Amino acid sequence: MTSASVASQRVTVRGGAQGIALRRAATAPLRAMRTKAASLSVVAAAPMTRNDVTELIVFNRMKKGVTWASLAEACGRSLPWVTSALLGQHQMTKEMAEIAGKMLDLPEDAIMLLQFAPYKGSLPTSVPTDPLIYRFYEMVAVYGTTYKEMIHEEFGDGIMSAIDFDMDFSREENDKGDRVKIVLTGKYLTYREF
Repeated sequence: MTSASVASQRVTVRGGAQGIALRRAATAPLRAMRTKAASLSVVAAAPMTRNDVTELIVFNRMKKGVTWASLAEACGRSLPWVTSALLGQHQMTKEMAEIAGKMLDLPEDAIMLLQFAPYKGSLPTSVPTDPLIYRFYEMVAVYGTTYKEMIHEEFGDGIMSAIDFDMDFSREENDKGDRVKIVLTGKYLTYREF
């Protein structure tokens, strides 16, 4: 039994709730089905998960020499958004998933999973251990209260949206060593009184 047929059976069993069934299949832990025929044991592979897709994307991108920038350009979205989507943090349209799938030689199941809303949050631990990602954690730890005070003083009691949100990334040349420039913009949302 193929992973596609296992996923299809899950959808059939759950009736018309195709999206829910596919999301469950996408995030299901690894499982195997065993059947005994005479003295043989057959193990059927579990369906592909969204984490499997992410690992395949990262591997195939390196193997084929495809850049994140070329994927973003082909998909018609920003570099940060497409990179984040391919790493499992956003839902892609069918057209974008097919474009990325072709560029990265992804199987049909992977292309399908790129089109469903993922469970967001990609860090395996609450405090990141990767040095680059940890710097962002450190920035929030050191400057989080500063950002909060400045936003509240300028806008009032509310938050900066991470949903109605843009991000820009660039490299700035500098005589003392090139600099990373990241600009975050999010819609201000005020807390309602009720």
